[in-house]
Amino acid sequence: MSDILRELLRVSEKAANIARACRQQEALFQLLIEEKKEGEKNKKFAVDFKTLADVLVQEVIKQNMENKFPGLEKKIFGEESNEFTNNLGEKITLRLCPTEEEMVELLSKVLNGNTLASEALAKVVHQDVTFTDPTLDSLEITIPQDILGIWVDPIDSTYQYIKGSADVQPNQGIFPSGLQCVTILIGVYDLQTGVPLMGVINQPFVSQDLNTLRWKGQRYWGLSYRGTNMYSLPPPTSKRNGSEPHSQLTGNTSSEEVFSHQFSAVISTSEKQTIKAALSRVCGDRIFRAAGAGYKSLCVVQGLVDVYIFSEDTTFKWDSCAAHAILRAMGGGMVDLKECLDRNPEMGLALPQLVYHVENVGASGVDRWANKGGLIAYRSSQQLEAFLSLLLQNLPPADTHT
Repeated sequence: MSDILRELLRVSEKAANIARACRQQEALFQLLIEEKKEGEKNKKFAVDFKTLADVLVQEVIKQNMENKFPGLEKKIFGEESNEFTNNLGEKITLRLCPTEEEMVELLSKVLNGNTLASEALAKVVHQDVTFTDPTLDSLEITIPQDILGIWVDPIDSTYQYIKGSADVQPNQGIFPSGLQCVTILIGVYDLQTGVPLMGVINQPFVSQDLNTLRWKGQRYWGLSYRGTNMYSLPPPTSKRNGSEPHSQLTGNTSSEEVFSHQFSAVISTSEKQTIKAALSRVCGDRIFRAAGAGYKSLCVVQGLVDVYIFSEDTTFKWDSCAAHAILRAMGGGMVDLKECLDRNPEMGLALPQLVYHVENVGASGVDRWANKGGLIAYRSSQQLEAFLSLLLQNLPPADTHT
């Protein structure tokens, strides 16, 4: 079943090529924005967009996986509808066509007859991508295909993708905004238990060649299944230096070291004031703001921060599943913030991990799949317990139960 993970990495790179191609021509990109229908809107943003790139990426992932693993497409879920309405009012269902020529014809309908743009997109959609990873190639593990569900966020941080800022400077390695915050997220979970098993995060825009203006990206993956834990990154300490906001904590750190450590966190710019105030007492000046739930989770995966904390209900299963799987493989996880704040650690209760197979009762539209209690992404359970203990001490009582 490492074949599935290998194929997900390959299609994520194909998807990244589409995302990059759509950004090469600014005039083309203006045509690609389609406002989401009322039931699909994410209430966090006043204006939320669906792009053709979003839909193309999702369909490429779905149909490539179906071609290789028949029956899997029905278990691939995502945020995007594949229906478009063009300027003529025609409703078009976007799908992957068998040939490049047919793809051009379909895309031309969506793009109101823009043949040049349609040809460029059809070419990249049908372009083959080869992928190798020695660590993954050495992995042999069997996971029954019939237990697998897949959450896809084809382009997370759509606003940053549309805005397209390429010159944002990082703060100690963390980008507050810009194209670096854009991610393609593919998370595989157990349909019966909701536990995340495999994750792929593709960051299409990592570095730009100043001569050609072309971007290069980076892929991250993780697998956690029945005691087998593997991931793409080297151990976190190997990439660290004194200028970065890293903690040197590992899974077997002593409790004295954990409590004397000043934590670091990445948060949303829209985070509640009470959480920000408590965090400032726990983390001091080691609080970083960044766009995109996928990117903020990736900052934890990369070891740039200890935790990503978000108290609102505007992230979704497709935002969190991929990173959650990778963090599980690394010995960490992603938990429900509200349940953590309500939990009595002395009761010995397990940390309330997010699960991916059950929708929220009584909710409609995208809210059915919201992480309604907020979340915390982390790399070490011991570290998380210490962080939660300090956070609870610094939150006003009302906030520990909201």
